[in-house]
Amino acid sequence: MYFKENGLITRNKTKPISIRHIAIGGNNKIAVQSMTNIPVENIDGTLRQISELTNVGCDIVRIAVPTLKAVKAFGEIRSKTDVPLVADIHFDYRLAIASIEAGADKIRINPGNIATDRLNDVIDCAKRHNVAIRIGVNGGSVNRRFLEQYNDKTVALIESIKHYVKYFEDRSFDNIVLSVKSSDIAETVYLNRQLASLGYPLHLGVTEAGPKEQGILKNSIGIGSLLLDGIGDTVRVSLTANPVEEVIAAKEILSALGLRNSVTFVSCPKCGRCSVDLEKVANEVYRYVKNLECNIKVAVMGCEVNGPGECKDADLGIAGANGKFAFFKNGQVYKYVDNENAAQEFIKEIDLLCKR
Repeated sequence: MYFKENGLITRNKTKPISIRHIAIGGNNKIAVQSMTNIPVENIDGTLRQISELTNVGCDIVRIAVPTLKAVKAFGEIRSKTDVPLVADIHFDYRLAIASIEAGADKIRINPGNIATDRLNDVIDCAKRHNVAIRIGVNGGSVNRRFLEQYNDKTVALIESIKHYVKYFEDRSFDNIVLSVKSSDIAETVYLNRQLASLGYPLHLGVTEAGPKEQGILKNSIGIGSLLLDGIGDTVRVSLTANPVEEVIAAKEILSALGLRNSVTFVSCPKCGRCSVDLEKVANEVYRYVKNLECNIKVAVMGCEVNGPGECKDADLGIAGANGKFAFFKNGQVYKYVDNENAAQEFIKEIDLLCKR
């Protein structure tokens, strides 16, 4: 159950962790992550994709590192960008160590698929280089030992994470981030709620969520539910799509919940009372404000029923009336503009307010 304090969602307090120049956990902003989806050996292509991701607001980029050849490419990429980079490692402890030595700011491992004695080598290397480790387990890769012990996938996932946290702590290593994901939304939400009490930063996402339309819906429900609980320090919207779409969707989720500095946009569903081209105006205004880092609320309404009330509740608002738009500021109408010019005039008013 979530609650708000001074109009804001109260965050679950977690240990602050640094990923290069990005701090997560504690009172730090929720970071947006994504993952490159081309072979890392394509150095120019990977750098180009990293640039595309950061240009739309990605904070941390994860890269799959499946071979020692990939480690070499990862190191070259590291030397050419200052973006926080996470090396995604599976099975081979040597890749984890080599990636840390190549400059990874964090590594993501599933300790269950690395031999225990070799896991100690990874921890020791991360200590020497002050590199964070994300302990990540997914519904599709549960450690067999825990499955056999508990005979329940959900319990096995929770207990495996707890086991690994204690294992790392017993070796005096607490520079860790946790993630537990499932393709099942309800299971993902339940699992993360169980882990929130451990006090470490949680990375949120619904894994294997599918293509853009379905994937955004699943992630919005799963990630949004947890963020409303105050749970979550980094997010990735996993999509079978261009990773740029993941970042855009993640920012949209955070904006909708008031968890990033952005314009809150509201518009009404069109009905038979509407005498203006609401859809066109609303889309034009939304396209303009969706990437603005300006903490205001704007409303684009279609008629006189809910329009005045919503506009009074916004910093700026417009409402359709007799083929024109009434412009509201501080709850009061201050001018009327023809339908054809409404979007452009409203955008000018938004710019004036944001530049104050």
